[in-house]
Amino acid sequence: MTKIFETNSADETIALGEAVGKLLHGGDVVAFRGGLGAGKTTFTHGLAVGLGLRDDVSSPTFAIVNEYSEPRKTPLYHFDMYRIADSDELESIGFYDYLDSDAVLAIEWSENIAGELPENTTIISFEVTGESSRKITIIGDDRFDNIGH
Repeated sequence: MTKIFETNSADETIALGEAVGKLLHGGDVVAFRGGLGAGKTTFTHGLAVGLGLRDDVSSPTFAIVNEYSEPRKTPLYHFDMYRIADSDELESIGFYDYLDSDAVLAIEWSENIAGELPENTTIISFEVTGESSRKITIIGDDRFDNIGH
């Protein structure tokens, strides 16, 4: 299933992320594709809201992974793979252990680890179409069919 959305502001990108987040469950992997400033972290803020998490989402650029969790909520692990070059580096950051967790994984710069992603990974691509507008393409299973945006 492929769905394409147009957003015209950060708020609309967050709202789309929230709609997607409400459909996610522990064990889901969401792989983001898109350049700097394309809206990946903004969208992840929406994912967190959709999962019921209240933490302020920030880019994991320097931390490699930011973990967001609350009691009785599905955790969200937000990765930045920009500087990751191979499976040895993934092993050193404990990435494979995260895959075995009951959390949602949101992965920026997923292109760098494409061969290490699980088969059922949801792919979300971001394209800048204007100063605050984005084309967001979701490739995933049929649970995303009814997102009304």
